[in-house]
Amino acid sequence: MRRRIFSFAIIGSSVLGLCILSLGIALAARGVAPRLASPTVFLPLVATSSTQLVQPGDLQYLGAFRLPDGAARPRTFEYGGNALTFNPGGDPSGARDGFPGSLFVMGHERMPYGELPDGNQVAEITIPAPSLARNLGELPQAVFLQNFSNIAQGYFTQLDEIPRVGMAYLNHPATGAKIHLAWGQHLQPDPPIASHAWFDPNLSAPNLRGAWFIGNQSLDSVNGYLFEIPSAWANQYANGRVLATGRYRDGGWSGMGPALFAYKPWLNETGAPAPDGTRLSETPLLLYAKSTETENIERALNDYQHPDEWEGGAWLTTASGKAAVIFAGTKSTGAKYWYGYVNPAGAHLPCVDGDFVGQFTVCRLANGAPCPPSDLTECAGHTSARGWWSTRMDAQILFYNPDDLARVASGQMQAWEPQPYARLDLDERLFLNPAGIEIEMLGAGAQRRFRIGDVAYDRANGLLYILELFAEDAKPIVHVWRVG
Repeated sequence: MRRRIFSFAIIGSSVLGLCILSLGIALAARGVAPRLASPTVFLPLVATSSTQLVQPGDLQYLGAFRLPDGAARPRTFEYGGNALTFNPGGDPSGARDGFPGSLFVMGHERMPYGELPDGNQVAEITIPAPSLARNLGELPQAVFLQNFSNIAQGYFTQLDEIPRVGMAYLNHPATGAKIHLAWGQHLQPDPPIASHAWFDPNLSAPNLRGAWFIGNQSLDSVNGYLFEIPSAWANQYANGRVLATGRYRDGGWSGMGPALFAYKPWLNETGAPAPDGTRLSETPLLLYAKSTETENIERALNDYQHPDEWEGGAWLTTASGKAAVIFAGTKSTGAKYWYGYVNPAGAHLPCVDGDFVGQFTVCRLANGAPCPPSDLTECAGHTSARGWWSTRMDAQILFYNPDDLARVASGQMQAWEPQPYARLDLDERLFLNPAGIEIEMLGAGAQRRFRIGDVAYDRANGLLYILELFAEDAKPIVHVWRVG
C-alpha cells in the first residue's frame, strides 16, 4: 500500500502546531526570486578566486535510469530516495559500459507511531548506461547487487517522523571502507539525539557504530546530506576533516540557506571510532543566520525564501583541475510565499494558516516585504497539507567556490558571507511526477515541491548522479551528468 511519507503532514498535525506555538518561533522571509531568464544565471564572486571553477556549462546531461523494483514496504524504493552515495569499488563488471561502480540508495522511509519502524533500509544497485528517452518505460533499469538491509536497526528509534538522512561512502586509509550516516527528523526532539554514525558496506553485516553529535551545532543544520571533501583541501583547511555534512530546514531554522560543516568521526590514524555520544570537533564552512535568531532576512542566501529545499550536495573536482561545491534541491522562486496551504483558486494566490497570523510574518513578497492584508486570510476549500508554499518552485543546482569556504575555515570570511557564483535550472531534464502521485502533498505544476532528492559523485570519472523524487509513480529515478 502506498503511504504518504515525504509529506509535511507533521507540520499540519496538532502536535507540531502545539510545538510551534510553544517555541514561539519568529519565522521571517524575503528574497528576490524572479523566474530565470535562462537555465544558467551567473552571480558575482565574493572575492578573487584562485580555483578554476566548474561552470554549469561543464555539466553534460547523459540521461536517466530507473531503480529496480522492490517488494512490499519497507523493502522498496517507493517514498524513498532521501540518501544516496557512490561506491567506486562496486560492480566491477560495470566498467565495460563506461559507468563503473555502484550506488547505495535508501528506500521507503520509516513511519511514526509504530506503523513502519523498519523503514529507511539501504540497498546497493548497479549503474546502467543512462538513456535520453523521455518515455519512462524505455529507460534502462538498475539491478540489485545487495538487497535492502535494515542497517540502522535499533538505532535512531525516536527519529521516525519524516526522517532526514544522508550517506557518504568513504574508503579512508585509517578506517577502510565505511558508509557514513546522518540521521534526524523534520522536528528534532528535545533533549537532542546524536545524529551521525557509520556502517560497513557489507549490508548483511552493517556493524553500525556511533552515534555522534557535530560539535554543539543545531541538529536542524547537520543531518540532511553528507559528502566527501578532497583530502588535500581537508588537510590544508579543515584539520583533515574529510566529511562534509549539513542540512537545510524549511523556514530557515537551520540557517537561511544550505549549511555545511567538515568533520571526521575517528580518533587517530588507527581509525578507532569516537565513543558513542561524542561531540565531534567540526570546521564550519557555511552557515547563514537562522530565522529563530532574527526577524529579518539577513546574512542569508541571495534570493532566499522559506520554502527552499536543499536535499543533496557534492564536492566536484575534475581531471582538468576545476572544482565546485554544489547543492541540489527545489528552490522557491515565487512572487509570494506563505505558511499555510495551496489555494484552490489558483497558484498565484496565497492561503495562509489563519492561526498564525500576527504571530510571525506568514506571507511575504519576493522582495521581502510582507504581503498585503488581503492575503492574510485562510482560504476556503484548501488542502490539508500545511507547510511553506510558494507561487513557484524550480529544481536547481547552486555552485559555490571552494576558495570561499576555505576563507571561512581560516577565519577570513564569516560563515554567512559565501554566495553561489552560478545556478543551473534542472526542470527541463525532469519528468515531474507524470503519474500524479500525492498531489495534495507535493503540489502540482509551478507549485510542485520535493522535486530533487540526494546527490552522489564519481570523482574519478566525473559522473554526477541526482535523484528525482516521485518520477516513476512513487519511486525516484537517477539522472546522470558528466562533469567536464
